[in-house]
Amino acid sequence: MESKRIATLTLDDGRSIELPIMSGTLGPDVIDIRALGKLGVFTYDPAFFSTSSCTSEITFIDGDAGLLYYRGYPIEQLAEKSDFLEVCYLLLNGELPTAEQKAQFNYKITHHTMVHDQLARFFNGFRRDAHPMAVMVGVVGALSAFYHDSLDINDPQHRAVSAQRLLAKVPTIAAMTHKYSVGEPFIYPKNKFGFVENLMYMMFATPAEEYVPNPILVRALERILILHADHEQNASTSTVRLAGSSGANPFACIASGIAALWGPAHGGANEAALKMLEEIGDVSRVAEYVQGVKDKKYKLMGFGHRVYKNMDPRASVMRQTCHEVLSELKLENNKLFELAMVLEKTALSDPYFIERKLYPNVDFYSGIVLRALGIPSNMFTVIFAVARTIGWVSQWNEMIADSEYKIGRPRQLYRGAVRRDFVPVAKR
Repeated sequence: MESKRIATLTLDDGRSIELPIMSGTLGPDVIDIRALGKLGVFTYDPAFFSTSSCTSEITFIDGDAGLLYYRGYPIEQLAEKSDFLEVCYLLLNGELPTAEQKAQFNYKITHHTMVHDQLARFFNGFRRDAHPMAVMVGVVGALSAFYHDSLDINDPQHRAVSAQRLLAKVPTIAAMTHKYSVGEPFIYPKNKFGFVENLMYMMFATPAEEYVPNPILVRALERILILHADHEQNASTSTVRLAGSSGANPFACIASGIAALWGPAHGGANEAALKMLEEIGDVSRVAEYVQGVKDKKYKLMGFGHRVYKNMDPRASVMRQTCHEVLSELKLENNKLFELAMVLEKTALSDPYFIERKLYPNVDFYSGIVLRALGIPSNMFTVIFAVARTIGWVSQWNEMIADSEYKIGRPRQLYRGAVRRDFVPVAKR
């Protein structure tokens, strides 16, 4: 039997406490600090740089080694060999599906893609120029008003049905959001299409013409969805878990995740990287821009990551996908892509960026791919939300089923005023 490992914390007044050291199957050990309250002290860890907020069996990241696993499977293998719905099944259930399980799962998702007809009327309440993410937050949150027959979070069957509905309907809402913003009629899903084909069909088809999905472009978007499906306890996933810990319904929880994803430091990073490339404008300005970054005049978007201190394993897949899409569309000489390649090469050969471990991340190339697919920049984060819905749902479901599940309640280090008595306004 493995001996119990402990860490001993001794305060300056001589009091001490023994804290268990816990190990996962992969990754660093953690110190269980839950007993610290007995000493009347808490830990201080702004932005949770050194805090594990939960146990999870879904996603593993080793930022130093540049590894990302979904349920133990390397992201590179899944992006190359799998499809998005198969990855969804894996994240939800822990194992890759058999052929029969895959067929049944695909059927359920495909036949849940329609949304209630009254939901379409919600869009008329938004301005046409509203940001698509604002619309997504409102409409996805409203799903609970239409599908309240499966909101008992303590019932595994209810959770499964809600998961299927979210996975199926969020892409439909995303496509409707795009159509509303450009003033085109909604296009409803077709069961003959696969998941990603349906998303592209609903976004780009019009009643006037027959839409034929391009398999190269469909595969590119599928990879983007796979690469963004989950990413451990990031800001939006942590938001979903915290909202879910109160017992909130899953539709409200996913809406909270969409709101958190909207932030430019999170889901808007690929749009920011694309804007940076447009600002640089030409390869002749790369050296000047790189020097400006070192002089703190500019920001290098799409490089570096809060977790990865090595190459983002998703970036190499995205780079290859970028080549395939631009080749298919006869855009091999795409100015932004050429610029991105030169900027990447320049930064990776510069000691300044090497020492700081600023390597390209997935956002550096995904914006170029999304634009080549015809997706406008204000929809980039919406596509991210479509991909991440499965991660949010899987993490939420795992949390609800956890025997240690409790409402989240962080503490604080208070630095405000001490007790003082109220003074009437006439005497102030």
